[in-house]
Amino acid sequence: VEGRTWNVPSNTIYCTGDLLKQVQLARLFSDDKHFVDMPLRESPDLVLKKFQQLVNVTAGGILSKEQLQQFVSSSFSDPGQEFEQWEPQDWTSSPQILAKISDQKLQAWASDLNAKWKSLGRKIKDDVRTRPTFYSQIYVPHPLMVPGGRFIEYYYWDSYWVIEGLLLSEMAATAKGMIQNFLYLVERYGHIPNGGRVYYLRRSQPPFLTLMMDAYLAHANDTEFLRENIHLLEAEYEFWQRNRSVSITVGDRNHTLNYYNVQIGEPRPESYSKDWELASDLNEDARQELWAELKSAAESGWDFSSRWFLSWSPPLPATLKDTKARAVVPVDLNAFLCKTEHLLASFYRILGKEPFQAALEHRLEAVQAVFWNEAAGVWLDFNLLKKQPNPAFYPSNLAPLWTDCFSDQAAAERAVRYLEGSTVLSYKNGIPTSLARTGEQWDLPNAWPPLQHMVIAGLAKSSSSRAKEIAFDLAQNWVRTNFALYKKYQAMFEKYNVDGDGKPGTGGEYQVQEGFGWTNGVVLQLLDLYGDRLTSGSPSTPFRAWIVVACIFLLNLK
Repeated sequence: VEGRTWNVPSNTIYCTGDLLKQVQLARLFSDDKHFVDMPLRESPDLVLKKFQQLVNVTAGGILSKEQLQQFVSSSFSDPGQEFEQWEPQDWTSSPQILAKISDQKLQAWASDLNAKWKSLGRKIKDDVRTRPTFYSQIYVPHPLMVPGGRFIEYYYWDSYWVIEGLLLSEMAATAKGMIQNFLYLVERYGHIPNGGRVYYLRRSQPPFLTLMMDAYLAHANDTEFLRENIHLLEAEYEFWQRNRSVSITVGDRNHTLNYYNVQIGEPRPESYSKDWELASDLNEDARQELWAELKSAAESGWDFSSRWFLSWSPPLPATLKDTKARAVVPVDLNAFLCKTEHLLASFYRILGKEPFQAALEHRLEAVQAVFWNEAAGVWLDFNLLKKQPNPAFYPSNLAPLWTDCFSDQAAAERAVRYLEGSTVLSYKNGIPTSLARTGEQWDLPNAWPPLQHMVIAGLAKSSSSRAKEIAFDLAQNWVRTNFALYKKYQAMFEKYNVDGDGKPGTGGEYQVQEGFGWTNGVVLQLLDLYGDRLTSGSPSTPFRAWIVVACIFLLNLK
């Protein structure tokens, strides 16, 4: 990939090379991520020299599992050594949002979620700054919140919902610090990596930096912070325009839109053995192609999903090996960038300039021309290989409602009919991520917090009364699902299962993780939006209560 934005240091331990390959293929750990999160005990040059010496005296150059275990134990420390103890100074036990919640059980739960920020907070040791080659962790100067579980570093798009949750918890200083970290990364690398590890540097995640700034400004009105950093918001936007854009012709008009496109044909270091095994029967060119596609899908945040498979409709013969993420021009990515253009235009007007209005108008025209599907009454991803829209349901199909990336005000009514015409509203534990059962975690039966929030918030701000009604029902279902599992496990999860009575999510490359940053943030946002109406009981409780009242009334008549 060309451009100054890819001024990224090479790393022959955590990102590529024979040491990484041998350790990961020996499967020393149940999770490949464990190894690439381990700090070095000695300089990388010395570690690589010692490894090469072992290779040179070993028949065939392949170390045994025992040799590798001994070498890793002597050369690396356990993951997590890069952090120091930190507790947010702006945390308060009684943020105002608690007073907005009528249901006492939900209020107590919200108080618990507010307390979880103390366990998710991290501060990176200064040693990571002074000796960066000893760590896979990318240094940032301010404390931060991590998602939780195996994800012990910051992640890009997760942090948007975390920041929204922090602001509702009246932790504006911590939220600002996280935004400052992302601005630091843009200044240093020209873009924001997928997450806080060197092995994530060659890919990003859905672009939310400008939306984070907007959320912070709504709470803090810190115009000077905006003035000092708007050039970095624009620089991150330009990264997507320069490195992730594609031209599509509709009729006699060319439209420039964006897609996920990582051109690095190697296994993902944090999932090395899985990627290697998946490509084991392919020739070298096909392997490189597949690995680039997997990284591109990972950049989307949806890793992995039938959304990126070349074949869509059931029965679904496609598998992870058929991932073609670079062939998909996604509705939601372009909706996010549409919102970014809208906000940058607004920010520049505040500062007395107007350079982004034309970009916004071009985006609105392109989204309408390429994504809007009149027959379906919703926006659909566009496939570059098939040169046609993907007719399958994904919550992302409604993302333009959330980001106000449409001109026809009837779009919300059409979207309501689209939802009601599908089966997705029949799931009482949340909106499924798709209607395809592939075993991948961004498909049925999983429901993900950010997707719930986008759909609910998009419908909620519509002028359509039916859209508002559906938004509340979806919020009620999601809150009850999360609350019921919290009561059972005393934990929040990154994703949830929409089948049956509800349980933590399943499928994908790893076990469902607890924590969980964006889950907490989304619940707090829904409680802020509907706190006076949401209840903790099961959906049938009001009906049962009515039956009891009716029976008492009849008994009294007797």
